[in-house]
Amino acid sequence: MRRLLILVAMLASLLALPLAAQPEFPELTGRVVDNADILSPETEAQLTTQLEAFEAQSQRQLVVVTLPTLQGTDIADYGYQLGREWGLGDAERNDGALLIVAPNEREVRIEVGYGLEGILTDAYSKIIIEQDIVPRFREGDMEGGIVAGTTAIANHLLLPEAEAIQLMTRQATEASGNSGEPVWVLPLLIVVPLLIILVPVVIGTSGSTGRTRYSGISPGGSKVSTYSSSESSWSPSSSGFSSSSSSSSSSSFSGGGGSFGGGGASGSW
Repeated sequence: MRRLLILVAMLASLLALPLAAQPEFPELTGRVVDNADILSPETEAQLTTQLEAFEAQSQRQLVVVTLPTLQGTDIADYGYQLGREWGLGDAERNDGALLIVAPNEREVRIEVGYGLEGILTDAYSKIIIEQDIVPRFREGDMEGGIVAGTTAIANHLLLPEAEAIQLMTRQATEASGNSGEPVWVLPLLIVVPLLIILVPVVIGTSGSTGRTRYSGISPGGSKVSTYSSSESSWSPSSSGFSSSSSSSSSSSFSGGGGSFGGGGASGSW
């Protein structure tokens, strides 16, 4: 009888492990969830306005979240679980994304929904983290790193898919040349995203074709950049996102039922 009780206790302990390991998630209160109190009210309002404009233009959801603690959970595990908990992105397209910052653990992550993994790849997410976010964090500019990272993600996701892949390939080539990565990695960075995008086209369910011209988000917030497939560089536009465009809907913001599978990249400083 005693052995049976011991076995029952052990089984109960094993069953309780997943429950104990399950982190608590913050409430989705808007497109910017600053639970770590990093952002000034002005920067939070600016990001909220820009992210609403991004969603209206791309039909994709991007959310910035800062966390006071990861509760002992690996940031990659926390990220995809949070994305699922909030259901970011369209339920069919799974096109949500997260920028997660945990200042106390000094970790950052870009979490990518299933449907964006061929456009915002793990490798390119890592480039954004290492080039746009982490250098600013190391200098103590948390707001600047968050704004720059959000800008880079949003502008990339506004590109037509073919041009997004072309940009990823070019930057991955430059990064590989600087870091000494093996040459065989580069074809994978080209072929895998192409397959993810072209396979649905072949079977008759083509994805978004994108527009040849769009307004992007600029770190300054007062101006936006305009990109055309015929242009080789960004040029400032005279118009910007109006601060009044997001005031009515931020309080009722919610996910669209999208799912996440662990795509993205992490970094630390």
